[in-house]
Amino acid sequence: MRLLSGLVLLPFVALAAACGASQPAAEAVKAEESPQAVSAPTAEKPAESGSIPEAIAAVVAAPDRAEADRALDAGRKPAELLAFLDIRPGMKVAEIAAGGGYTAELLARVVGETGKVYASNSKFILERFAEKPWAERLQKPIMKNVVRVDREFDTPLPPEAKDLDAVVMVLFYHDTVWMKTDRDQMNKAIFNALRSGGVYGIVDHSAKAGSGTSEAQTTHRIEEKVLREEVERAGFKLASEGNFLRNEKDTRDWNASPMKAGEQRGTSDRFVLKFVKP
Repeated sequence: MRLLSGLVLLPFVALAAACGASQPAAEAVKAEESPQAVSAPTAEKPAESGSIPEAIAAVVAAPDRAEADRALDAGRKPAELLAFLDIRPGMKVAEIAAGGGYTAELLARVVGETGKVYASNSKFILERFAEKPWAERLQKPIMKNVVRVDREFDTPLPPEAKDLDAVVMVLFYHDTVWMKTDRDQMNKAIFNALRSGGVYGIVDHSAKAGSGTSEAQTTHRIEEKVLREEVERAGFKLASEGNFLRNEKDTRDWNASPMKAGEQRGTSDRFVLKFVKP
């Protein structure tokens, strides 16, 4: 199982950033252009070091980040992701399935004191894996602009989270399948929480063509085509695709869960999609 974003204590790749877990229901739980550009999708080249804004590069390189988080950077490429999604100071953003908070903390650092981050976790994720590391991370001064949100993923954001600039889901969408989340309801709720032109960014492990959602719990992967169709059904338009986490050598027949991937962790073929609300 995958966990959500950043458990400082356990490897949480499924949760919103550093993740890690056990048991089929969370081995891989999360654990990540202009928003107005909604025309034909474009495949982004891997971000060169010079193309990453200085503010984002400085955030990722910050010496006060936890070593456990920094150890995940090579496989997660957070600077490229934050730049691709155009996260900037002063923005109001959200992360669905924040887990232990790896990505949530990065978002908090980028948006700064004038911005806000809504970080959502479900009861299952909190009780099984994330409560302790998440609560501890929230005590860090850098997290003072983060709003803790404990909600089921069918309706992942509180009513006050509206006119958001971006919503991010990193390595977790496939987990909503085996968790039996109403994904149509979830995607519509995210759509409604964003401003016009707002970004919905999704990163996930790529499954083989034709597999649909059938491998969501076995190999912790999802077919990109199916995910795109589900998100677009909510009203989103695909604006661009990032290639910086692609791996053509991935056979896509092994378990990408952080607890099962072993030395292959961080090498799965992952798609990065930027959708926008028209």
